[in-house]
Amino acid sequence: MASFSLHGIAVSQGIAIGRAHLMAPAALDVKHYLIAPDQVEAEIERLRSAVKAVHQELHIIRSELPKDAPPELGAFIDVHSLILSDPMLAEVPQDIIRHRYYNAEWALVTQIEELSAQFDEIEDPYLRERKADIQQVGERILKILTGSASPLPPTGEAAANIIVVAHDISPADMLQFRESAFAGFVTDLGGPNSHTAIVARSLAIPAAVGMHNASVLVKHDDVLIIDGDAGVVIVDPSPLVLAQYRARQERLLRERKKLSRLKKTPAITQDGEPITLLANIELPNDAANAFEAGAMGIGLFRSEFLFMGRAGHHLEKFPSEDEQFESYKQAVIAMKGRVVTIRTLDVGADKPLDEDEETALNPALGLRAIRYCLSEPQMFLTQLRAILRASAYGPIKLLVPMMAHAFEIDQTLTMIEQAKQQLRERKQKFDEDIPVGAMIEIPAAALALPLFIKRLDFLSIGTNDLIQYTLAIDRVDHEVAHLYDPLHPAVLFLLSTVISQGRKAGIPVSVCGEMAGDLKWTRLLLGMGLLEFSMHPSQILSVKNEILNSDLRLLEPQVKKVLRATEPAAISAAMAQLQALQAEPVVADVKVAARRR
Repeated sequence: MASFSLHGIAVSQGIAIGRAHLMAPAALDVKHYLIAPDQVEAEIERLRSAVKAVHQELHIIRSELPKDAPPELGAFIDVHSLILSDPMLAEVPQDIIRHRYYNAEWALVTQIEELSAQFDEIEDPYLRERKADIQQVGERILKILTGSASPLPPTGEAAANIIVVAHDISPADMLQFRESAFAGFVTDLGGPNSHTAIVARSLAIPAAVGMHNASVLVKHDDVLIIDGDAGVVIVDPSPLVLAQYRARQERLLRERKKLSRLKKTPAITQDGEPITLLANIELPNDAANAFEAGAMGIGLFRSEFLFMGRAGHHLEKFPSEDEQFESYKQAVIAMKGRVVTIRTLDVGADKPLDEDEETALNPALGLRAIRYCLSEPQMFLTQLRAILRASAYGPIKLLVPMMAHAFEIDQTLTMIEQAKQQLRERKQKFDEDIPVGAMIEIPAAALALPLFIKRLDFLSIGTNDLIQYTLAIDRVDHEVAHLYDPLHPAVLFLLSTVISQGRKAGIPVSVCGEMAGDLKWTRLLLGMGLLEFSMHPSQILSVKNEILNSDLRLLEPQVKKVLRATEPAAISAAMAQLQALQAEPVVADVKVAARRR
């Protein structure tokens, strides 16, 4: 068979080489037929029994979770249990059976497709990818109803050379065959924020997702190479390509071993500038992982996760104050005195929480993030009280997304004060001096920075949104994704302006977008004067190594050349020179130890 390659999305770094093990494709293609009115109750009972069986299945998987399992796995199984209990999935299909006389499988698939269509309208990429969780839960129910099951990969030594290929893989399935210690996996569906991708990163398994037709094009037992850095899968490679990738794989393993020795080493540049490396997390349980990875704190806790998978729009459908408080407190305690930066709810009109709610014409520019929170004051006050209460258990910083106007900052600060007063009246403890900061992700905010510096305690640059708003492109729209360019002169100008103005004013500035964890941009950001980086925990050690091998005295003049350039070719040439600069190399050796003393 001729060799060919598939291109998808890189979500977990590394090289995997092995033979393909195909898992059963999604079971959403089921028989559709109408039942007689006297069969309705029996059909509803069949559906209820299947849902109950999946509840028990998830409970058993959760209770048998190994002690060394990444916290993400347990948290995602909890999410699937919540989705299973949600009336939108547990009750609406029963109504469809009652009123339309659909068989149980058809009723369930009809509702899953309806919910999936709603999630497709969501602008936020993290929340949009939660559609996969609903489909995965639905698939588990369907497998009970139809009596089908996915064969799991082999265990033991044989699994070390297995690459799982599937239409999609649920976190529960990943847990079931986690003991196999398989080499890597490839899925048709998924994106960088899918639960499958997050679990892959936490397990350090090379993976490529969003391959569209991999489960159809790849045959069982095909030899595969996953290039997790490029998001490429090579099917039936030639002996020469196989040898090249084996050599690369061995080199990566040696480098990873060296990097692990840097875990307790402070991130200090060659000329003695200390750099703070923080972690981005989605779930309360992620905090333990971040601490273990050597993060000096949490630079971004995306609180949207707690609001996910809830039917309806009304206040009682939002998570309660106590529920939120327990989650924030859990993250704070896990960080053992290191700061946790919690971002207030970053959702809005880009996702219809209610079936009857109209979707905004241009949701990215609509009622979202702080705009949405200010329009739902009771919901916002509930979240603020929960965050403030958690601050009694360790240091918290409060981060507010998508502010652009002075009145938005002032209204937010007023509401924070109102939440504090409510807690004082209840005699509940909290940090009176909790720092409040803004995400700088709208060009207007970057260009009117004095408004923010005057009123707030810190700034965090969300490079993902800042780039897409500056360049007027949706980075998840394949038609224009190629225009997403961190090196566009306008983007470079805004980044350098925010960092330099913040430093002059003595206000901390961090970057919490994708640029912070990408080694391509580490030297550029250092040379701009950035002292705080926040990234996925798995990226911390490689970024730390780059910092240890960087000298700001060499970087700063070269970065000025990058910023002065306007033509793409000139910017690329200046960036190449920046990457070629050679400081005295340091990788977890005696020089590091000496500098720590």
